[in-house]
Amino acid sequence: MAAITASMVNELRAKTGQAMMTCKQVLVEAEGDIEKAIDIFRKRGVKASLAERTATEGRVVGAVSGDGKSGALVEINCNTDFTAKSEPFLALGAKAAQALLATGSADDAAVKAGATEVAQQTGENIVIGKTAKLENAGGKVGLYLYGITGKIGVLVSLGGNVAKADDELVKQLGGHIAFARPLGLTRDSVPAELVAKERELAVEAAKATGKPQQIAEKIAEGKLNSFFAERVLLDQEFFNAQVFKGSVSNFLKEKGLTLEKYVRIEVGQG
Repeated sequence: MAAITASMVNELRAKTGQAMMTCKQVLVEAEGDIEKAIDIFRKRGVKASLAERTATEGRVVGAVSGDGKSGALVEINCNTDFTAKSEPFLALGAKAAQALLATGSADDAAVKAGATEVAQQTGENIVIGKTAKLENAGGKVGLYLYGITGKIGVLVSLGGNVAKADDELVKQLGGHIAFARPLGLTRDSVPAELVAKERELAVEAAKATGKPQQIAEKIAEGKLNSFFAERVLLDQEFFNAQVFKGSVSNFLKEKGLTLEKYVRIEVGQG
């Protein structure tokens, strides 16, 4: 019989979520054959793999460097919101965010081992989802996490007078991005095919009312401006009128800041 190694036990444990000693015992019974061991577990009513359980719940966790020059976001997923609220799950997410910040990878050996441990504790499929990292050596990277659900995170990379980019400003700007769901930072960042489709629909709608082609195209340009004002971040009206009345672009201009890049991650969203 093949020797039962620690790596074999860990592999079976990661696939089934069962206790280490149980995995070792089943591997002995299966004479070291992982697939046969999985079949034994299946006969006992254990799923062949935790990965078979859809991980649609989760949280977004973030971290920023001490100098404010870089930040990281990690989506970590599981099967139930109950587990998503748990301390071991959130601690694993924090570890993954710190790993991404430090090494550029949110799924290193320590995080994988931690995911296996949490999966074993909870019996759920624990996976790292979307990740993002921003760096700005000459400016500042800020982090916003939507605390009520824990399911939305935003990173912003700011330039200009970054002394004005305090925690409150990052909270307001991040909150706007979280709730307004912009398609992109500028008009140029909106996919050309989407703009073309919006223009075509506006032209056809105008022509349907009897407008000639030339007039219909002018009307379409006006509707496109409205479309950009709704969907492009710098064109959008700032979401909190009690803080600032005007566009996001003007909000930043008033502070002497530029928004160079942003990232928004939401659990379950592409």
